Amino acid sequence: MKATLHLRLIRACAATAGLLFIVLLGAAAQARPPEGDFADLAEKLVPAVVNISTTQSVQNRTMPEGLPQFPPGSPFEDFFKEFFERQQRGEGGNRPPRQVSSLGSGFIVDARGYVVTNNHVIAEADQVKVILHDKTELDAKIVGRDPEVDIAVLKVEPKKPLVATQWGDSEKLRVGEWTLAIGNPFGLGGTVTAGIISARGRDINAGRYDDFLQTDASINKGNSGGPLFNKNGEVIGINTAIFSQTGGSIGIGFAVPASLAKPVVQQLIEFGRTKRGWLGV
Repeated sequence: MKATLHLRLIRACAATAGLLFIVLLGAAAQARPPEGDFADLAEKLVPAVVNISTTQSVQNRTMPEGLPQFPPGSPFEDFFKEFFERQQRGEGGNRPPRQVSSLGSGFIVDARGYVVTNNHVIAEADQVKVILHDKTELDAKIVGRDPEVDIAVLKVEPKKPLVATQWGDSEKLRVGEWTLAIGNPFGLGGTVTAGIISARGRDINAGRYDDFLQTDASINKGNSGGPLFNKNGEVIGINTAIFSQTGGSIGIGFAVPASLAKPVVQQLIEFGRTKRGWLGV
């Protein structure tokens, strides 16, 4: 009788252990990355991402060093003030202004030619060009800018409808979800990197509207203004900043969430500026 009871207990424990093993194996399988790769998704999305090229005129100011300091009201003070002003105007042998170029990223939000990027990418530019995936260069007009959220909207005149992106719902994002960043790091256009959402609601002291998504998808200089996609190919953020002591990616990048960016973009397209409510007391 006792032998039979012991045998039944052993069988019950074995069955329980087997069930527990199956449950744990199932949980491990669910925690694995999705099968396959991002090749199909990247092929679909890359044409909707553009490079932003800006040109800015910078005045060369060659000022003599080690000049003596004169007391206020001295006739020498007026003389050297006039001399400095002539230098700044390009007189007195000063070189003409030089052209400085910089590169950033952007993405198409409307097939008619509306492009979104970061405000800091085009803030000081005298000329802005949008370079499409097929290397077509188009002159861009700045439709509107919002320095508060660091977003700008450009308009180009394409000869044919462009491939546009779709907005996603960043409010539904969960930490650990896959993300895809596409942009123009270091001038290398059409670069695709993958990662996950590392955190939400980050405040990096960039302004009054800090609510950044943090991702470990590689974001470097030149990625600014480019899109951050979810696994469905929807834009859930605009890559804006990185945390780095060297200027390169260390796996901590920040993106303006779509929930904040989308209404700003819509207002910039419609009004050329952002309209915000205010309370006067």
